[in-house]
Amino acid sequence: MFSAQLYDTIGATYTVTRRTEPRIAARIWAALGDARTVLNVGAGSGSYEPPDRHVLAVEPSALMRSQRQPDAAPCVAGSARNLPFDDQSFDAAMALSTVHHWQDPIAGLREMRRVARRVVVFTFDAGDLGRFWLTRDYLPDLPDLLVGRPSLTELARAIGARVEPVPIPWDCADGFFEAYWRRPEAYLDESVRRGISVWARVGPDAEQRAVQRLRDDLASGRWASRNRDLLDLDAAELGLRLLIA
Repeated sequence: MFSAQLYDTIGATYTVTRRTEPRIAARIWAALGDARTVLNVGAGSGSYEPPDRHVLAVEPSALMRSQRQPDAAPCVAGSARNLPFDDQSFDAAMALSTVHHWQDPIAGLREMRRVARRVVVFTFDAGDLGRFWLTRDYLPDLPDLLVGRPSLTELARAIGARVEPVPIPWDCADGFFEAYWRRPEAYLDESVRRGISVWARVGPDAEQRAVQRLRDDLASGRWASRNRDLLDLDAAELGLRLLIA
């Protein structure tokens, strides 16, 4: 299940928990440099679109397009693999928390490189998922679902990008998969999980097993015992990355 299909399925309440996290936004907007025109590819409901630049969004899911605010950047239907723009049409193109859903991520990134002079991608290192306790202890099969997908190194090489780590603040406002690393009770909340595509990927049986085990471990104190080293951290390094080309 990729992109439009996925978000037409899970995206109905996406904006409830998925919002712009200002500290991550500052990193993304700084990476855009002095770009005045920005293409947002796989734009979803419009999080992280810089308010002080001319932005055009591309989003394949009609459901996600329908959730964009009236004052959001204009948005057209389309996908990364065939961007309907001339070469070097934009100062920059960005793709945020979306590349892992693309059917052909390498082709999509090369399209972004074709239409823009600068490319900024916010993604994760799929080869390092085990550093996060939710994957390690409750969703051990998740890495197997990403077998055959391009590695972070391959993604970066496709566009000649440098890679920068993005620590996640403990009180992150954007409810992506790793956001609640110091607030584990959040993963027991159905509305939180519905805004995270991982749960759709692993399926309802794996989801319910993980939730029940986490609930039991929180009640018994096992979670706190295993993860006591996290409890005093203000930010955690869990494999989130910026690719900047």
